[in-house]
Amino acid sequence: MDFELPEDVRLLRETVRKFVDRELIPIEMHSMDGPELKPEYKKSLEAKARELGLWQLDTPAEFGGQGLSLLALAVVWEEVHRSIALPNRGDGVFGPSPRPILLRLPEKMKEKYLYPLLRGEKSAAFAQTEPEAGSDPGRMKTRAVRDGDHYVINGYKRFISHAKGSDFLQLVAATDPEKGSRGGLSVFIVDMDSKGLSIVRENHHMMGDVTYEIALDDVKVPVENLVGEEGQGMREAQSWISRNRVHQATHGLGVTQRCLEMIGKYAQERVTFGEPLAKRQAVQFAVADLYTKYQVGQLLTHRTAWKVDKGIGSRHDAYMCKIFCTELGLEAADRCIQFHGAMGLTTEMPIEAMWRRSRSYLITGGPAEVMRATLAREVFKIYQ
Repeated sequence: MDFELPEDVRLLRETVRKFVDRELIPIEMHSMDGPELKPEYKKSLEAKARELGLWQLDTPAEFGGQGLSLLALAVVWEEVHRSIALPNRGDGVFGPSPRPILLRLPEKMKEKYLYPLLRGEKSAAFAQTEPEAGSDPGRMKTRAVRDGDHYVINGYKRFISHAKGSDFLQLVAATDPEKGSRGGLSVFIVDMDSKGLSIVRENHHMMGDVTYEIALDDVKVPVENLVGEEGQGMREAQSWISRNRVHQATHGLGVTQRCLEMIGKYAQERVTFGEPLAKRQAVQFAVADLYTKYQVGQLLTHRTAWKVDKGIGSRHDAYMCKIFCTELGLEAADRCIQFHGAMGLTTEMPIEAMWRRSRSYLITGGPAEVMRATLAREVFKIYQ
């Protein structure tokens, strides 16, 4: 067993770390305009990313990207998440990042949707969640009914990121409601300017994100806009889920790494009652525990990414690293606030934003409780 990262990944990590330290952290307290990166920063940071070879890292090479392994991406993501300079979710400054759904489109559909997205001419959103179908997609009520050479879609989607300003949706709808998530759901490409489609509400979240609620009223979608075969929606929509959960785990790792840096520096400088905080056992134990958990979480995440790259079953590994690392990120941010005292609560420091962002990851991408219940069933099978 070799626990060392490949040399090319180590070199990539050094490049990204320098980028974060030199370009992102210095501007992180004023880089955002609401949920979006300010245009002037986006333009300059994208240029710098291109210059450093940090462009389209996860787009497959056949589509002009670098096609990095998930292990390499996990290393990149962790370093990037040390800073709050970029949007919490969605577009960063490393180029378009298409979901696997678009990569499997027929060539005619790629010409219309994938290639313009890769060129930066179009943008997309993903629409699955509904008011009564969040963690349980089998209860989805948005319905797509075949009518000749079209599907007619009616329904309602909620908490959809980036819907406003996007050109098209990757939308999950029920084509056979009785089958639920086991063969009853399908994915469609739906143009945002389709007749009957409307954004009806904005949801503003505590971490600075804005999501949208979308109504679909007799929206007609050409049959060729069905992705894959009818009933394969969950397979198509979830094809990226282990990668996404690794990504969320790296957020917790990046936050923990940054918090350890901040606590370590501050605890050795801050003197109370004649001694630095670093001399206090309460601080020492907390730092030791956070560092130990950080090492455990990083190993678990790297192993999960390696298994995904090798095509080894990794769904439950992804559950574990998502649960462990997202909870760790929140714990680290909370400890960091506590040790910085009243200053940690101010918006003059990045800690409170890291706390808010970290709290959201315990819910999005699969609540920890749902994943724990699924893991428990697997554990009982092992030890029956």
